[in-house]
Order: sequence, then structure tokens, then C-alpha cells
Amino acid sequence: MKQSPHKYLKDGHIHTPYCPHGTDDSFEEYVQKAIQVGLDEISFTEHFPLPEGFEDPAPAKDSSIEADKMESYINDVKKIKEKYKDQIKINIGAEVDYIEGFEEEIKNNLNKYGEYLEDGILSVHMIKIEDKYYCMDFSCEEFEKIVNLLGSVESVYNLYYETLIKAINSDLGKYKPKRIGHLNLVRKYNKKFPYDYSNNKKLKELVKLISDRGYELDYNIAGLFKEDCGETYISGYLAELIKQYNIKLVLGSDSHSAKYIDKYEKLNEQI
Repeated sequence: MKQSPHKYLKDGHIHTPYCPHGTDDSFEEYVQKAIQVGLDEISFTEHFPLPEGFEDPAPAKDSSIEADKMESYINDVKKIKEKYKDQIKINIGAEVDYIEGFEEEIKNNLNKYGEYLEDGILSVHMIKIEDKYYCMDFSCEEFEKIVNLLGSVESVYNLYYETLIKAINSDLGKYKPKRIGHLNLVRKYNKKFPYDYSNNKKLKELVKLISDRGYELDYNIAGLFKEDCGETYISGYLAELIKQYNIKLVLGSDSHSAKYIDKYEKLNEQI
């Protein structure tokens, strides 16, 4: 139900049936659920095609939409926008993966589709160790492999934060998203790999950079419902830092199924 007095409610991070690691829930199901829970605006932010020449390191090779389906994705969101234009604002968007060393290829993809995108998120899922890439949030086992390669959980956090700093500093062209996705995604398995990141210098540097560049943050609630996480990806010490720098938050359910949009109701008062 909508709040009274009315507070404008947006979910800025929703996936679609085009997501290879999501569900087959239709656009209609996502939109109807959003209306049911009282949202005023939603952004479909499907995983943007991986850059040309990059091999998906996720064991299932299912990290993003295929490039040849982008046109269909955009057209489908256009249709649903038109159908529900009098009930809810719907944005065509994308979640763009920053991949170190493929900046030019990412820019080329953004230049191809960017004019059609009305909203977007810049995220880091892949980290580079020497000459190989690893999908940091694929599974607990994959995360453990990364910890073993780097020697400690702290080293994984630092590399993740360093990669986000590179993402923010990267030249991805005029269509580069200005909202950072799930800033503390590295904590997806924190119950099994605990680490006290309070006063982490790299995180402080990262948050200051986000503030200086005027970026927004995705207040991503998906971690609350992950078995080995149990917290929003912005909480604790990180939340304190963000308040200190007065950085704008946009709530994102990161829904890969329409049923998860209702989780928004539990948290909208925190934004």
C-alpha cells in the first residue's frame, strides 16, 4: 500500500525474462506486482551484453543477455511502457558490468544502445586476478576459490573496492550509468567468510570518489534474502559513510522474479 502522506516510490533495479539466470516471469507480472505494492516508478535493468572478446567466467556462462536479443528487450519494454503509462512510470534500463581491460568494448556497446536507455546501473561482478577473470558472486565455492588465490578475505574486499574505483574512473562514454549497483556485493557470503570492513581505507576512498563524482547508489536489498548474507548491500559501517557524504540512494529490489518486488514494502521507509 502507498504511504500517507504519499512518498514517491521507485524500484530502480529489476530484471526480466531476458535474464539467463533469472525466471521466465513476464514483463506483465513484474509490472502488475509493482502496481500492487504501490510503486510509482520502476526501471527494468537487464544485464547488459558482455563486451566483445570477453569470455564469461561464470561457470554457467549465464551472466548477461545475449547481444542479439537487446533490440527485442528494448522493444518489449517500450510496449509495456505504453500499455501502463497511465498507471506507473517504466524506464528502459540496463545493468552494465564494468570489466577491467575491456573499457573500449563496453563503451562501444553503450554507444550502440545508449540512446534507448533511460536508466542504468554500473556494477562489478567480475574481478581480474593476474590474467584471469572470476565471477565474484556466482557461488560460495567460487568465492572460496578467489579467497584462496588472493590469500585472505580482506584481499578480496580490497580488490573488489579497487575494481569499483577503476569503474568510476573509467571512460565509458556519454551513456555510462551514474548509479553504482550493490556497492557491497562482496559481502554476499559474509556469514561463511566474515570480515570486519569498518575503517577499510579502500572503502573510504571509494565512497569519497562516489560523492565527488556525484554518483548515486543502488540501495540493494537482495542480500537480505541470501542465505549467507542476511543484510542489505548498504548497511552498517558503509551506511554510516554514505550518510556522512550525503550520497543519494535509489532502492533496488534486484528482482529476478516478480514475487520479490513485494520485499520493497518492508524497506521503503529506510530510504
